[in-house]
Amino acid sequence: MLKRPVFTLFVLLVSLFLATSAQAVDTGTGAGVELGTVTGMPLPRFVSLRSDTVYVRAGPGMRFPVKWAYQRRGYPLQVVQEFDTWRKIKDAEGDEGWVHQSLLSGNRHVLVQGTEVITIYKKPDSDARPVAQLEPGVVAKLTECEDTWCEVSVSGYDGWLLKSSLWGVYEHEESE
Repeated sequence: MLKRPVFTLFVLLVSLFLATSAQAVDTGTGAGVELGTVTGMPLPRFVSLRSDTVYVRAGPGMRFPVKWAYQRRGYPLQVVQEFDTWRKIKDAEGDEGWVHQSLLSGNRHVLVQGTEVITIYKKPDSDARPVAQLEPGVVAKLTECEDTWCEVSVSGYDGWLLKSSLWGVYEHEESE
């Protein structure tokens, strides 16, 4: 049986751990952003696949079965949870699973959404010169965002797309 001082210390340590496991930071909007317990980075956050083939597991570890595999370097994902060296991710369809951190990159990419072909414009203006057209499902490298537009690069074409046509960027996200 634990003696009173040791038991009290144990309870205090457990309480401290639980209190710091889901830290929040004020973003100036009055709403807190949860920070990951491992990296201290915001949750959720967007990342992309570092490798051509990435296995998604049912839990955070090699002992968990593989649920599926992504086969597309640069594919955007959202990190929603952290555990040790594993990240729980969510994709554009809402599917979730666990991926080892070494297979993820902070390089930002976006996925063209919808059912229609969309146009990349030379400037962030729908009256600007068209540069190229993209089909749904195309992955593009994200360069920056301002207002309702994001600058992207894909297959040698650079230009601007409406933020609303992309998955992998937050609605109110702006580049610094």
